[in-house]
Amino acid sequence: MKKRFLPVIMAMGICVAGVLTSQAQHKTNKLPDWAFGGFVRPAGVNPVISPRENTTFLDPMSRKDVAWESNDTFNPAAAVKDGEVVVLYRAEDKFGVKIGHRTSRLGYAVSKDGLSFTRKDKPVFYPANDGQKDFEWPGGTEDPRVAVTEDGTYVMFYTQWNRKIARLGVATSKDLVHWEKHGQIFAKAKNAALIVDKFHKSASIVTTVKNDKQVITKVNGKYWMYWGENGVFGATSDNLIDWEPVVDGNGALKAFISPRAGYFDSDLTECGPPAVLTEKGILLLYNGKNNPERGDKRFNRGTYSAGQVLFDRNDPTKVIGRLDVPFLRPMEPFEKSGQYRDGTVFIEGLVYFGKKWYLYYGCADSKVGVAVYDPANPAQPDPLP
Repeated sequence: MKKRFLPVIMAMGICVAGVLTSQAQHKTNKLPDWAFGGFVRPAGVNPVISPRENTTFLDPMSRKDVAWESNDTFNPAAAVKDGEVVVLYRAEDKFGVKIGHRTSRLGYAVSKDGLSFTRKDKPVFYPANDGQKDFEWPGGTEDPRVAVTEDGTYVMFYTQWNRKIARLGVATSKDLVHWEKHGQIFAKAKNAALIVDKFHKSASIVTTVKNDKQVITKVNGKYWMYWGENGVFGATSDNLIDWEPVVDGNGALKAFISPRAGYFDSDLTECGPPAVLTEKGILLLYNGKNNPERGDKRFNRGTYSAGQVLFDRNDPTKVIGRLDVPFLRPMEPFEKSGQYRDGTVFIEGLVYFGKKWYLYYGCADSKVGVAVYDPANPAQPDPLP
């Protein structure tokens, strides 16, 4: 997929694509009133999930006992069930030489306080001898995002990786343990030819808080998601399984935001956890990668940090606000050591729990961390270097 760059004009008081930007915003890290944060890393708890050597399971594909989470545990989804936080984390074994060349499976961890976790010894989601094996083996099932409907159906979007093409798959569950795979999300789309057999990943469905519970919601009568990494795109659905990508007047995929030269998100703008419909608009938290040549020189080359963008409540394609600097960036040693030593906070799990927002993220593609935003006592975002 080729990168699509929107024009960016950085001058005081200039309106770019409907978004007010300024040089002052680029130099400070004060959050606007529509943003979530700051998020605080609780003292003494991170990383909350790390690799384990002594857990094995019989892999149905290779028919071998595999230490499935021995190399790395990272990029987590999160959901609330029965008053507890469940984190589904990506785990890699030691087979293969580097990230993307091992097999990924999803582990299960549960917590009563969102900070201390008990884990299952076996993965709950993985490549198997099923209808999706051609898309998921040998690379695996990667980078989940999870949300729940009002009737208690959990919907998970994840990357199917066969080491040839990455595709978005969807699965559903009532208990976050037993899953039904439904295959590629765009397989039945009218515009399937645009995307179905091309590299695509990272889906963030729109949710809202209703009666103190974060649930999947509709926008203009349809389910809505943001997706993509080389730009943020959109898709709609009537049933949560089959999705139609949003296209422009020429029938091409439409990017609502794209990487910006000179910024922390100059290389990638990859969708993060489920988006949240608020009074201010639809808030999408996303992952930005700093381009080594075109990026923000204040941050390390290739660093992944976290940004936020606000879309109009009634027009989810319309951007009305975007952070110019990250609200969360690699600062702690566990966020800068592991598979990705340039530094990574890769956000994928966000849950409303105990009237606070718990954000779960991958640390240098190796461990799982948590940061907490308390709307009643907001903190400062991560400081700029």
